[in-house]
This record gives sequence, C-alpha cells and structure tokens, in this order.
Amino acid sequence: MSSATTIIQIVVTIMGVGVAAQVLADRLRIPSVLFLVLAGIVVGPEGVGLIRPEIFGDALPAIVGLSVAIIVFEGAFHLHVDRLREAPRETLRLVTVGALVSLVGTAAVVRFVIGPSWDVSLLIGALLVATGPTVITPIMNVVPVRERVATTLETEGVVNDVTAAILALVMFEYVLLGSRGLPTLVQKFATRLGLGIAVGGVVAAVVWYLLNHVSLSVENAPQNARFIVLIAALGAYGVAEVVATAVGIGGELGSESGIAAVAIAGFVLGNVDLPYRDEIEQFKGDITLLVLTFVFVTLASLLSLDDLTALGPGGIAAVVAIAGLVRPALVFLCTVGDRLTIGERAFISAIGPRGIIPASVATLFALELRPRNPDAAATLVGTVFLVIVVTVVLEGGLARHIAQGLNVIPMRAIVVGGGRVGRALAERLEDRGEEVLLIETDEAVVESLRQDGFSVHAGDGTKRDVLENAGADNAKVVAAATADDDVNLLIGQLARNTFDVETIVARVNEPDNIEAFENLDIEAISSGMSIAWSMDNVIERPAIARWMTELDREGDVQEVEVTTDEMAGETVAKLRAELPDDCHLALISRNEVNRLPHPSDTIELGDHLTFIGRKEAVREALAFCNA
Repeated sequence: MSSATTIIQIVVTIMGVGVAAQVLADRLRIPSVLFLVLAGIVVGPEGVGLIRPEIFGDALPAIVGLSVAIIVFEGAFHLHVDRLREAPRETLRLVTVGALVSLVGTAAVVRFVIGPSWDVSLLIGALLVATGPTVITPIMNVVPVRERVATTLETEGVVNDVTAAILALVMFEYVLLGSRGLPTLVQKFATRLGLGIAVGGVVAAVVWYLLNHVSLSVENAPQNARFIVLIAALGAYGVAEVVATAVGIGGELGSESGIAAVAIAGFVLGNVDLPYRDEIEQFKGDITLLVLTFVFVTLASLLSLDDLTALGPGGIAAVVAIAGLVRPALVFLCTVGDRLTIGERAFISAIGPRGIIPASVATLFALELRPRNPDAAATLVGTVFLVIVVTVVLEGGLARHIAQGLNVIPMRAIVVGGGRVGRALAERLEDRGEEVLLIETDEAVVESLRQDGFSVHAGDGTKRDVLENAGADNAKVVAAATADDDVNLLIGQLARNTFDVETIVARVNEPDNIEAFENLDIEAISSGMSIAWSMDNVIERPAIARWMTELDREGDVQEVEVTTDEMAGETVAKLRAELPDDCHLALISRNEVNRLPHPSDTIELGDHLTFIGRKEAVREALAFCNA
C-alpha cells in the first residue's frame, strides 16, 4: 500500500473513531476526552494496529502544534473578562503560586516514588502543571456547576497550558540539553512568554481592524470572517515560532511562544466587539472538535503499554499522590477566603485532569531523548501518560458524581425565552441570588443576552436534550416565558413529566388556554390579567403599587420552607426576637392556607415563612432559617 493511501486510511480511521467517541460521550454525558484516549489506544499499535502515527514522519510535531494552537485559541476565546471577576484572586493564585506548587510537588513525588533523576522529575513536574481547556471544557459542559467554579477551572486550564508548554521546553533545554544556569532559565521563559504575548496582541489588533473596518463582501462576509479568525489562530502560532527562531530564542524543538500567542489572541478577540460572532463561534467550535479528535486519538495511539507497566506500583502511587495530595494542597492554599465554599474548593481539587499539552510535548521530548537516554524517555512518557489516562478516566468520568456528592451543582432557575418578559424575570431572580440560566433560540438575542452578562444556553427549550443539557434535572424552577402558548405548554409538560421540577410557571398569552396549563399542574400567569391587576393596584392601592415597584431597590420579600428540626417547635415570638431589626415575619403558609403570624403560634416542619424588609436583613433571615 502506498504511503499516500496509508495516510488516507489513518486519517479516516482517526476521524471515524473520534466522531464515534464524541457521539458516545454526548449520549452518556461523559467528557469526550475519556473516549478519545481509549479509542486511540484501541486503534493504535498497542491495540488492533489500524493507526501507525510514524507514517507522518517529521511532520507530526508540526501537525500537532498547529492543532494545539486552534484548541488553545478556542479555549481562550471563551474566557470573557466579566466571568473572570467571579473569583479573580483565587484564579490569579492558581496560575502563579498554584503552578509553582504543582511543579515542585509533582517533581518531588516523581523523584521519591518512581526514582528518576531530579532533572527528569523536574521536567515531568513542569509538563504536569497543565490541565487545559481540552479536558476541562468538556467536563464543564456536562457538569453545570456555579459560574465562579467553572470560570476558575477554565481560566487555570488556559493559562497553565501556556505556562506548562514554555516552562517544560525551557526546563528540557536547561536540565537535559546542557543549557545551564538559573538566570538563563528565567530569562528564556520570560523572553518566550513576552514574545508570545506581543505577537498575539498584534495579531488580535489586525484581525479586529479587518473585521470592523474592511469590507468583506456582503454575500460572503460571515464566511470570510470565519476564515480570517481561523487564520489568526494559525498565524499567531506560526509567526511567534518563526520570530523566536529568527531572534535566536527558539531551539530545535521550537520555542512554544506560539502557544502564548494564540492564547493572547484568542482572549483579546473574545473580549472585543466582532461582527458575525455567532457564526465565528460555531465554525471555530466545529474545527476545534475535529482537531481535538485528531490530536488525542493520534497521541494516545503512540502510547506504549510497556512504558506504563515499567513504572510498576510506583507509577500508580505517584498518580495517587499527584492527584490526591499535590492537587488538593495547592487548590486549598490558593483559594483561601470566603468567595468559594468548602465543597467548591474540594470539587476544584478533585478536577485536575491533564490534557493535550503534556501529551503532545512529552511525545516530542521522548522522540528527542530516546537516542541518547532511552530510560529517561520511557519514564517521561510513561509517567505523563499514566497521569493523563488515570485523571481523565477517573476525574472526567466521575466529575458529575463528584459534583453531586459535594453538593456543588446549584439548584438553578431555568427561564425559557429571552425576550422582554424572560429577561426581566431573569434580572429579578438573579438580583435575589438565584443561579439563573436563560434558554433562547434566536442567535442575535443569545449574543445580546450574553453581552449583558446573562448565562445563556442556545437551543430549543421544547427539546428534551436541550433542557437536560441546561440542567433541568437539577432545577428547582422552570419558567416558560415565550410568546407562544403551545411552546410554553410543551416546555411545562417536559419539565413536569420528564424532570419532575418542583416549581413550573408559564406565561399564558390567551386566557382561554389557562385551563390546559392548570390541568398539567403548571402555574399559569395570564399576560392580560397580570397587566389588569397591576393597573387595578395603581388605581385602588397606589401606595402599595409604588412600594411593590420600588421594592427591589432597597427592600425584599422572600419565602422559605422550614426543613430543620431546630426551627420546628419555635414560637413566632421567639423567632421574631432572633430576626434582624429591619426584617419582619409577614405570613405563615401551612397546607396551602395563609395566615398572619400570632406571637403564640408554633412553627412546624413544612411551613412556608414569608419575610419582608430591607434586602440585607431578609438575606440574614433566610440564612438563619437555612442554617
């Protein structure tokens, strides 16, 4: 068989098993990286032998490098500045102090548990600093944790991919290729990182100018915009590597300045106004999916089981120590404070799978090392891939169960319909501290909502898989707020019968349809009647109407269910004495019967208490009742 035919066979096989892995992952709601790695091992030389990556020859590192550039660009493109404000201090510590602790801690574990020299141990430690968007983003797609947790993990992944790539290459030259001297190491790291940042910034500026100020042809403008952004990712990587070589800071293995360049270019372009953003994101996501499939399956096929088994029990012990001791230690050290709960910190500790950067760079290093030091090459590849496989399989496969066990998946409110009603409802719910997700089909509306800071899931809310991916199985409220009664009825029916959501409320535009909603036990809010009630309140009760309108500015009304034995049995008089000064118990609801509280009344399990007062005081009362 000719080499051309062999390459075609390998590429088709890689893409075929990769797509199958993606589909299977989507069906099982497990991160796709797990199946991609397993697929690569099965079809590689250690498995059925359908793939022989050596057919690519010397071109493989370049192919992998360009693929990684697209993947890192995609991850950085979705890191919006407003999301980074969710946990800025913790994230900054993770990518600085945390990276250093990871490097030193991992190197120490490898040195004393597996036993290679400090040179090799430090190199492995540098590589395993990275987690990366290739493994974190798929996990976050199927585990709907709070925004601050997802942002912390995703930001750490993108930044540490860059750090690990450059640091590992510098360390490789420093400890294994004879480039000695700590000042030299620091200087090379800073120079390569700085070059990448500069090139990435320039490329982003050029692309922004082209998309905003140069005519791209009316008919093909979206297509041209997509291609310009794709070329930006590849160009930023290529230019940075070429410049690094030209100025003498790139060695035989490159400089990895390109990784920093694509990360900066992606981050900048993701946070500026771009035309055709939706088309760009969809196209870029599809391309990323293809290259992710190619790279993971290809690199996994290079894995030698002999390299893994040669590590013996020490290899497993090292993985356990890296994932179970080093990772939790650095996370809890870097997340000190009250912005993240203990459960959220434990979840971040448990989710640190390694991804494409350690796999690709370790493979590249091993190819360089084998002729001169085969034992070091075997230890390097074996340790890195063992950590990747174990962490991806266990942490990726069990991520949802870990999140549920630690209770870090919030009971969210899902609002279907991003129009005026849905937007206003989402604003009110978020103002009260609810975790709100909007579902909307119109791409322009989706983009507008995201720019205004809302969490939005693009899709059709009448589809079971869309509601499931939005976290309906863990929602306490589903609100159907579209302008179509049939759509709202179907959404309510799905939420009730498929996901058993506690509270389902729907906008009803035609009063004659109210009965159909009520028959399904859906709270129906008639658009016409709600306006009539509001107008009647202004006419008959103007003071109360004004107060209700202004309530969200300073005051609040909240209801909480009594679920603890500590609260049950207390008298109203005793509870009132424990409430903040600016909060009052306004109503007790028992068995769907409302009554004004009397000091001698006794509170029972299952009662619903309504508090009214200033916002801060009401929040304190709710916290007291939920303690």
